[in-house]
Amino acid sequence: MLTLQQIVKGLGEKQFSSAELTQEYLQQVQKDALNSFISVTADRATAQAQAADRARSGGSTDLLCGVPLAHKDIFCAKDVRTTCGSRMLETFVAPYDATVIHKLQNQHAVMLGKTNMDEFAMGSSNENSFFGPVRNPWDHERVPGGSSGGSAAAVAAGYCPAATGTDTGGSIRQPAAFCGITGIKPTYGRVSRYGMVAFASSLDQGGVLACDATDAALLLQGMVGFDANDSTSAHRSVEQDQWLEEIRHSHSLKPDTTLRIGLPNEYFDTSMDADTQAAVQEAVKQLEAAGYQVQPVSLPHTDMAIPAYYVIAGAEASTNLSRYDGVRFGHRCENPQSLEDLYARSRAEGFGEEVKRRILTGTYALSVGYYDAYYLQAQKIRRLISQDFSAAFTEVDVLLAPTTPGPAFKLNELSADPVAMYAQDKFTIPASLAGLPAMSVQCGFSQNLPVGMQLIAPAFCEDRLLRLAQHYQSVTDWHQRRPDRFSHSSLEVSA
Repeated sequence: MLTLQQIVKGLGEKQFSSAELTQEYLQQVQKDALNSFISVTADRATAQAQAADRARSGGSTDLLCGVPLAHKDIFCAKDVRTTCGSRMLETFVAPYDATVIHKLQNQHAVMLGKTNMDEFAMGSSNENSFFGPVRNPWDHERVPGGSSGGSAAAVAAGYCPAATGTDTGGSIRQPAAFCGITGIKPTYGRVSRYGMVAFASSLDQGGVLACDATDAALLLQGMVGFDANDSTSAHRSVEQDQWLEEIRHSHSLKPDTTLRIGLPNEYFDTSMDADTQAAVQEAVKQLEAAGYQVQPVSLPHTDMAIPAYYVIAGAEASTNLSRYDGVRFGHRCENPQSLEDLYARSRAEGFGEEVKRRILTGTYALSVGYYDAYYLQAQKIRRLISQDFSAAFTEVDVLLAPTTPGPAFKLNELSADPVAMYAQDKFTIPASLAGLPAMSVQCGFSQNLPVGMQLIAPAFCEDRLLRLAQHYQSVTDWHQRRPDRFSHSSLEVSA
């Protein structure tokens, strides 16, 4: 199984071509035993790989030139089906490229296909997809996490070296933890949302799932940047993003043991699986031994994050998904008897149960007489949570916590209990509400399943996360562990 760094090196030294590499990955994808892909774009990938080889022969210096990638099926790709894991968009073919797709294609990256996901990114298990659940590569009877479960499973299984994902309340970090890989959600506004189908507009953020921190950094540098098409896109100067140039030229980040690491008291509670807690605590000891200063901090409003999030996200989802009415695009019921019947049956047939649940609760929270009691209160809590983080970052530089309460749970184990399912995101939601960059890095095992350690930094300080994660991965090998059945590759890179 090759890392992104090895692929960049191999392509640059002409140890193999992009065409050869792409065919290798396409052969693996065709054997997909995890249901991790919704669409495989073999013809497009082959043509892009050939174009990338020509570009390299012509002197292209694009770091990602010829690198095969997979994209979560929430990013529009021109002339390719974009379903969001929903029956509502089962046959929708996007007429344009999302900015993320456009930026990566301009660097001659290759698109292998579109990965499976929870419907409209609503879920923590990838069981809510109209196209069936994705299975965890470590144990096919368990979930890969959601909503970017297809991307996480594909990377962990070696079907692609890296993939795009989106994170609204933990949808990159949680599946990264469950599948034993590295996932990063950048600061809100860091990656353009243009062409990324909306779930909750004030929370959605594109990011990366990869084998390790350096791979994540390599792909992230090709995705970030201001986009005039996205009103929430953040302006960043070249000087402010100097670390991106360091990645581009050195393919590595220098460790910084002067970082002060904070352990949020509220994240180390009794709800954690014992082995998960032990793995995270062992990671803390290793970082302390490496010279990092570690101290406890408090985020007192953490317990309010889940209810606040599900009110805000549901309200925004009810608004964003109101456009799917069976008229302009999306699923349309057969033989409607009236306009009202068209709307009602198209939406009832097109949306799954979890999406309907969130639309209904969100609409209720926004309704007359309840707006102040629910939505407005949730926004106040959101501000308090953001202030908690701001206060903590006056004492420390990075926060370290578990990514999830425990390892991947079994398929259908929590399907009948939405509250228990929502609780799986208790450690990831707060950073999303505050719009902060956060990532998950594997740090051990529980029940022979991967455990993730979460790192959180102040806004636009992704470099702190990546430096710390890369240093941790330089002294441990958890990130190199892969499920036995998915650990081989016919392509090799010489030292």
